Amino acid sequence: MNKVKKVILVSGMSGAGKTTATSILEDMGYHIIENYPVQLLSFLVEIIETSADPRYSYIALSTNANDFPEFLRGIRGEGIDVQVLFLDASDLVLIRRYKSTRRTHPLLLLNTANTLEEAIAVERQLLTRTLNNSFVTMDTSFMTAKEMKRNIEQYFAKDAVPSFSISFLSFGYKYGVPLDADLMIDVRFLPNPFWEPELRSFSGNDEIVYRYVMEKEETQEFLHRLESFLDYAFSEYVKEGKNHFTVAIGCTGGQHRSVTIANYLYEHYRDQFHCYKQHRDEKEWITHD
Repeated sequence: MNKVKKVILVSGMSGAGKTTATSILEDMGYHIIENYPVQLLSFLVEIIETSADPRYSYIALSTNANDFPEFLRGIRGEGIDVQVLFLDASDLVLIRRYKSTRRTHPLLLLNTANTLEEAIAVERQLLTRTLNNSFVTMDTSFMTAKEMKRNIEQYFAKDAVPSFSISFLSFGYKYGVPLDADLMIDVRFLPNPFWEPELRSFSGNDEIVYRYVMEKEETQEFLHRLESFLDYAFSEYVKEGKNHFTVAIGCTGGQHRSVTIANYLYEHYRDQFHCYKQHRDEKEWITHD
């Protein structure tokens, strides 16, 4: 029986981090292919299927918005396992990155748009048409290179067995919503520890805040209803064949309630699924004596 070849199709918004992502995948042992002519795709598929060269056992292929749909349709073959890493970031972050690096957006070079803002809008419209629940989507707006490396290693380790995994992400609405969330849960209606002076400088990672949030009657009723919904939703996504699901939990500042609920859900589901958690906006300046 021939070994299954693994292809990671890396795409997303220009400026969202494709170069960084492919560098990480290269360090993980993937053979990187960039700027490959889409017109020669059938030739590449044949090579992947038939070649004994170990470089074609694990491939990361980076593509732009224009060619992505055709690559997505065309990389199909006997013994080829295709996954998509889709990178995104907010428009404001993309604009800031382009202005700081002084690079030119690809669609401006192609005369498809007249301004940077227009180029981003056109590219987002192109990519939105092909988005799929099976993609591993990462919002890099607030993500450090270290965090990206950790996430990519979790999802695309060469010896990983495909399975359903869940990321629980806490965030603060005041800093913007995460773009890569499959499900967004607003917990701003729960009692807020911020208004308790003795709790303000702590976070949901501290037992004193965790207990305060979890012991409230509103929290217990909310979690009872939420768990029933998530149990059903996760089971249906497993049937659908989805590989990864991101649950984002938001409160005002991303310090207390969202962190607490994300921690609870992570512990609740970690024995059933591969679970990860991240607290996007928990501030390092939170200190306590």
